[in-house]
Amino acid sequence: MQINVLGAGSWGSALAVAASHVANVTIWSHKREHVNYLLQHRNNPKYLPSDILFSDNVTFSDDLTQCISADLLIIATPLNVIRDLLRQIKKLSSKIPDLILVSKGFEANTGCLPHQIIAEELPNFLRYGLLIGPSFAKEVALGLPTAITLVSPNLDFAVDWMNKLHGIPNFRIYAHDDVVGSEVGAAVKNVLAIAVGISDGLNLGYNARAALITRSLSELASLVLALGGQRDTIYGLTGIGDLILTCTGDLSRNRTVGQELAKGYSIDDIVKNLGHVAEGVLTAREIYVKSKLLNIDMPIVASVYRIIYEHANIKQEVFNLINRQPKSEFGDK
Repeated sequence: MQINVLGAGSWGSALAVAASHVANVTIWSHKREHVNYLLQHRNNPKYLPSDILFSDNVTFSDDLTQCISADLLIIATPLNVIRDLLRQIKKLSSKIPDLILVSKGFEANTGCLPHQIIAEELPNFLRYGLLIGPSFAKEVALGLPTAITLVSPNLDFAVDWMNKLHGIPNFRIYAHDDVVGSEVGAAVKNVLAIAVGISDGLNLGYNARAALITRSLSELASLVLALGGQRDTIYGLTGIGDLILTCTGDLSRNRTVGQELAKGYSIDDIVKNLGHVAEGVLTAREIYVKSKLLNIDMPIVASVYRIIYEHANIKQEVFNLINRQPKSEFGDK
């Protein structure tokens, strides 16, 4: 079995390490110098610990034409690159292999979820899924126990690849078909993790963290349901599971963004120094816009949006959240 990974960042590298237990793997990068480094050193220290080495059945290439010939393509690029990458793949081959995407969020400017990008670029193509859920790339690469969701509009596809990938040690995949609910949960939690990072950075305490995570779940649930997701998904791995991990884990890039904002650093400097993509920064704008269009009350998301894009005073935003009009916890009853 041949599994090729498009994208040589943290997630692409981690999934290549994992997939090499059950298949031969090629990692594609558009940067020739990066490929040369990987070929020579067989590690990727910019994104993973330097002592994590690629096994002998992992190779590297900057030739996209060569890399799209596989049983499975895992697309591990940032979300805003996916549309262009799919267009390149279409031009290079009339036969699209099975696809698994791992990107999260809403596409900038269009507000599209990943499955909507695929529907627009690959009409009637159903041999795809999204591998998302509570997982840090470093821990997957280290082989630490992980449970994750493979969601697809074609449940047979999800079950098929769930079984084919079952041999990866300590990597348990669950399959289901609520694509919208899973995508929305995976996108929203990144923005909410920025809010929790701000709270932690301000040393507001564990009470504040627990309150934020709990109320964040309510906001996540509101958008999942408004966009057509299933209620069960909210309480699954791509809902509460991913929310807890991203809001509390020290490896969370989005939580780190919040902590750095709380220290007074500008968002431009934070993103520049981070060296990795923090999906919640771009997604905050798209989710804020959607919440307004759908008339959904998402005050935590709104605060994050104002802090990042309107340079609102952080302490004033915290005060405003705490002093909102009193209300029933579970709506009007």
